[in-house]
Amino acid sequence: MQIMNNYFRARTSMVYMMTNNEVMNQIIAFYMDMNGMLTFAGSSPTNGRGTGTKEVSTATTNDGVDPLASQSALTLSSDGRFLLAVNAGSHSVSSFIITDSGRPVLVDVKPSGGAQPNSVDVFGNLLYVSNVGHAENNFASNITGFHIDDNGRLTAIPGSTHSLSTLNAQPAQVLFTPDGSKIVVSELTSNHLSVFHVNKNGTVTGPIVNDSYGQGPLGAYFLSSGILLVTEAVSNALSSYSLSNDGKLFVISGSVQNGYQTACWVVTTRDERFAYTTNTLSGTISTYRIDHNGALSVVGHITSTPPGTAPGLPMDVGVSKDGRHFYTLNGNQGTVSVFNIQDDGSLVRLQVAAWTNFPYFGSQGLAVL
Repeated sequence: MQIMNNYFRARTSMVYMMTNNEVMNQIIAFYMDMNGMLTFAGSSPTNGRGTGTKEVSTATTNDGVDPLASQSALTLSSDGRFLLAVNAGSHSVSSFIITDSGRPVLVDVKPSGGAQPNSVDVFGNLLYVSNVGHAENNFASNITGFHIDDNGRLTAIPGSTHSLSTLNAQPAQVLFTPDGSKIVVSELTSNHLSVFHVNKNGTVTGPIVNDSYGQGPLGAYFLSSGILLVTEAVSNALSSYSLSNDGKLFVISGSVQNGYQTACWVVTTRDERFAYTTNTLSGTISTYRIDHNGALSVVGHITSTPPGTAPGLPMDVGVSKDGRHFYTLNGNQGTVSVFNIQDDGSLVRLQVAAWTNFPYFGSQGLAVL
């Protein structure tokens, strides 16, 4: 056992996924070797509950895949010290500190400031979570802020809870701008992109409500330049926007379709030349080229799992720190597909990593350290 512990301590590149289990939510950890391949490294309870296969609302099909209908249900801080997870079944957020071995150690669990949290993001010592709400209270969706201290403990910020464009707008992702001055929330059901200004005390003002170019905005990702990419689960497309200082979005490329169903999650290569969307119901990943001005074009596709095997339905996504590997969670299996990223942005499948011998439905969230 000592040899194994030293082995992990010497190599800390990891991939984490979340079970979203309705009895006890757990973080599943995989060790990443120098070739990007994954090995199951253990599990850690969040001390909270997920929703299992139950959807957070009736807006999406109750098929056991994508129950939280969100990107960033599991998020790492930019320095890799903390891992944050939502517990949609117990309306809380769990904070973990990442040890030298890559093992997440639970340090805090706090109420999320609403019902059914489904996305979380961190900028510096500021954390915001989006809450879907409940049907019985007309959902009352919101975002709520916390301060995170040097030990990973969370403190709710008084007055930080803020409604979205409407009380029943279903959030799909909460996302800080690269400079932390604003927060963007994609709203799956209202087809809005709400922008909030972040105040010095950690509260927010807004929202400035922008119309999504396409239908069903879900996953979002900022380039370092401030250009925003947004997937459209209903339009089966990816759009790009520029963001003004006053919170208004301007379309660069509108609804660039890839020919597959439900484009839901998005991430870019480290050099930001290419973006990847997971087209969940089609079981595919699409590669988009990003022009220097943010214009998008489709350049290729690949299935998440090998042809001739049980099709995996890809969801949450991540790219390794060295930029060489792409990872996606298969929501109908609870597995993680591993790909090598080529110079032209294309993907070469390497592995489908599993932590259980049986298909696992309901998992959501992926983070790459």
